[in-house]
Amino acid sequence: MNTRLRTFGIGITIALIGGSYLATAQQPPAAPPQPMSFFITSAGSGKGADLGGIAGADRICQTLATTAGSTKTFHAYLSQPAANGAAAINARDRIGAGPWFNAKGARIAQSVADLHGDTLEMARRGNNIQKPTALTEKGETVNGVGDTPNQHDMITGSQLDGAAFTDAADHTCSNYTSSATTGTVQLGHHDRTGGGNISWNATHPSRGCSQENLVATGGAGRFYCFAIN
Repeated sequence: MNTRLRTFGIGITIALIGGSYLATAQQPPAAPPQPMSFFITSAGSGKGADLGGIAGADRICQTLATTAGSTKTFHAYLSQPAANGAAAINARDRIGAGPWFNAKGARIAQSVADLHGDTLEMARRGNNIQKPTALTEKGETVNGVGDTPNQHDMITGSQLDGAAFTDAADHTCSNYTSSATTGTVQLGHHDRTGGGNISWNATHPSRGCSQENLVATGGAGRFYCFAIN
């Protein structure tokens, strides 16, 4: 009797182990991590809001991305108003269709509409730009409120909807070519902290265009880069 019970118990154990193995073997393989398609520049131009224009900012994005090992094409998230017969440039129109992922594979937003909260539901849910996820191309966090120095100001030159301003004021430090102590550029907060509307892309203007001016308002001349492909 004891021998039969022992044999029966061994059979159950083998069956359970076999079933567990089959269940594990039938699980689909984990999806590979998504390649980086969004980051904050690990450094600005060093010349305040003078980024060499939008084209120069794009080059900074691309150089940083390529150095980090990306093969994607990146554009800077910057807007520029219409002037002298040239059409306005809207940041939302030059960053691709999404989705975008940070250097560690976390999704930032699914689409342009999701990024900007174009619908009531999207606005309620919000995108995933915040201090823990808005990383540099190196996968590093960027200082925010409570850190020394605070560097949460991001150059955007944009309104909340990602479009260029339409009034007569300068919101881009002369289209990102000025490092003067005068002028202003519109800034957002990557940590969604401080300022009236705690927006990631349109919180307040800078106090000037120089590197010192940007540092004084809680920045370092950094900006957002998005992959367009």
